[in-house]
Amino acid sequence: MKKDRKLATKFTHMGRPTAGLGTSVSHPVTRASTLLFEKAEDLYRNDIRGYGRHGTAVHDALADLFTELEGGFGTLLYPSGLAALTGPILSVVSPGDHILLSDSAYGPTRSFCETFLKKIGVETTYFDPRIGASIKNEIKANTTLILLESPGSLTFEVHDIPAITKVAKAKKITTLIDNTWSAGITLSPLKLGVDISVHAATKYFGGHSDVMYGAAVFADKTRFLKAQKTAKQLGNASSPDDAYQILRGFRTVIPRFRQQEATSLALAEWLMTRDEVQQVLHPAVLGHPDHALWKRDFTGGGCIFSVVLKPLTDTDVLKFVNALNLFGIGYSYGGFESLAIHCDPQLRRYLAKTLPGPLVRFACGLEDPSDLKADIEQALATVF
Repeated sequence: MKKDRKLATKFTHMGRPTAGLGTSVSHPVTRASTLLFEKAEDLYRNDIRGYGRHGTAVHDALADLFTELEGGFGTLLYPSGLAALTGPILSVVSPGDHILLSDSAYGPTRSFCETFLKKIGVETTYFDPRIGASIKNEIKANTTLILLESPGSLTFEVHDIPAITKVAKAKKITTLIDNTWSAGITLSPLKLGVDISVHAATKYFGGHSDVMYGAAVFADKTRFLKAQKTAKQLGNASSPDDAYQILRGFRTVIPRFRQQEATSLALAEWLMTRDEVQQVLHPAVLGHPDHALWKRDFTGGGCIFSVVLKPLTDTDVLKFVNALNLFGIGYSYGGFESLAIHCDPQLRRYLAKTLPGPLVRFACGLEDPSDLKADIEQALATVF
């Protein structure tokens, strides 16, 4: 595939069977645990698959697409987005190590670090997501990993990624980023010095809220092989049916992402004009404190953002969310349907200032923006 072709073209044509007489347009799904060999000596070869857990042609095609997306060395596939985070983390850390985690990170990542990693003797401390090059002051002699997420979950702070990775490389510290928000379409973190870029493929690449999946893309061979070994030792495997679904989602992710991105920006800019809203937390919107960083490093937005409403009781916040008709109430994003959640019960921050009002996150689907605006407007009218 020519390098100068756009992603939409690459995603349409990459990872497909070679055309022949009556060839299917997509790879067939192969379901197998046992793989057979003609010769006994072939069982112990390292250059071929030995067992169904090691994947199929569909898995290979999907991994190649993620590698192309991020411009990495190679990709490992996982059965969920969280597994795509925890697997590579475990390949990097050892008992006695210290890791740094952004204070704006995804809740399950925080939980994994505070419980599982603590149990095996790995210390986690949090850093201000806007710390930039000053992260050097948080590094200890035993720091081996810096965990990034840009923009941050729920509160959407943007890291100065090049400044952080410059410090990390000088100290020989691995950097890993949760790149789910941008789908790798509007942010290329490996080009900014990040070592591992992780996706909850459940979201944009699934696209229909009916499959769980994850992928981790590695910038270099050494970290890839180490994580691959860890994945095999942990028994990591994913269903060929799920891999097929994500591969299919790749074919249409660009137009879906662009529509959802545009809808989120339209809603965010409209909500900035509403008296009921104190703050709109969307880095693509003028006035966001990290807008300049976002504009420097990103080529576009994503489908989710949050708003801080004017002070309401917990009962009224729930009343507002319950009054929404087109926004489903549920976690995740990137599917065809719009979603909304009240964030306060899950909001955990050690370093950030307290927000001046309740936080609500919107995930934009494929509905018409005018209908979504009308839905939010009628819901706001129930509590203000």
